[in-house]
Amino acid sequence: MSKFINYLKESYVELVKKTTWPTWDKLQSSAILVMVTTALLAVALFLIDFVFQHLMTAIYTL
Repeated sequence: MSKFINYLKESYVELVKKTTWPTWDKLQSSAILVMVTTALLAVALFLIDFVFQHLMTAIYTL
C-alpha cells in the first residue's frame, strides 16, 4: 500500500510542479487548428467516398 501512496504523491508533484501547461491563447489556437484540420479531413474523405461511389455505380451499370 505504501508503494501506491508514494506513486500518488510523485504523480501529484510531477503534474503540479514539473509539467508546463500551455497558456490559454496557445490552447485556443491549438484547439482551432485541430477543429479546422478535422473538418478538412472530413470533407476530403467525403469527396473521396462520393467519387468512389459514383465510379463503382458507373462500372456496375455497364
